[in-house]
Amino acid sequence: MPGDEADFIEFAVSRQQSLYGLAFLLSGSREGAQDLTQTALARLFRYWRRASRAEDLDAYARTVLLRVFFAEKKRARRERAAHMLLDPPPPPDLPDLRLTVAAALDRLPPRTRAVVVLRYWADLSVEDTAAALGCSTGTVKTLSSRSRDRLRELLPDDLWKEHRHAG
Repeated sequence: MPGDEADFIEFAVSRQQSLYGLAFLLSGSREGAQDLTQTALARLFRYWRRASRAEDLDAYARTVLLRVFFAEKKRARRERAAHMLLDPPPPPDLPDLRLTVAAALDRLPPRTRAVVVLRYWADLSVEDTAAALGCSTGTVKTLSSRSRDRLRELLPDDLWKEHRHAG
């Protein structure tokens, strides 16, 4: 029967790594990615009967993951405001390119970061990104452009030169 526990387990096992990859880029840490993935899968399981009838279950799961991410960011922002904490600056010399990019992504606002991850890592179209985020395609295009500009400021110049000449 569609929507039963065995179907969920099969789906979760087959998609856990791809959801974790998105969660890692959104959260910037392994622990954060594990928490996001676990929470999203738990929420998906809770509503599995309805979710399993979705036209595109992968898109549904991504949407759940994004909603968990945005909710977590709102909660963290409220906690920071309540404690008046300042974010520490990123470490100056990160040896690994992945850490450099992760640090830059971490400095983007959550919604902008989600656009970058969905468009350029998950390779979603503008339309699919808009659907996942519940916004217009124009918003996705605007946030994509702004995020590229901001990442150019945050990432080393030589990284952009290498990327430009690689294609």
